[in-house]
Amino acid sequence: MEIRKDDSGKVSYDGVHCRLTIERPRGGILIVRISGRDVGEFGAAPMRELARVIAADGMIELFIDARDVQGASLDVSNDWAQWLAKHRARLRRIHMLTGSRFIRITADFVRRFAGLNEIMRIYTDPSAFDESAAHAASIPRDRDPE
Repeated sequence: MEIRKDDSGKVSYDGVHCRLTIERPRGGILIVRISGRDVGEFGAAPMRELARVIAADGMIELFIDARDVQGASLDVSNDWAQWLAKHRARLRRIHMLTGSRFIRITADFVRRFAGLNEIMRIYTDPSAFDESAAHAASIPRDRDPE
């Protein structure tokens, strides 16, 4: 596994099966992009990075772009569900784009297991997801709806 961090604060995890990036276009907004097959090769490293940002920002709006995910192991899905449930109080909203029926079913499981029904929206339309992410990133933080 290779971990890179650039000057903008973007963190990239590159593995044999998967790539995951964490972007922070502004305070309070995080975009996680995942591609490939997530079999857990990054361990808890991405979750630790997200927790670090949440600790700094307080409440966040999380965008998860999984349009290019071919699959995720049950262990990985369970780990993410537990992490999201643990940090639920600090998550204003969660937006997740799925690219396949399998990933949509997995996202539904995570939403139910973590008790995120009212704050997690699952998208199947990439343009709607991209528009929501761009809009959230463009709003000045002092005008964020709480």
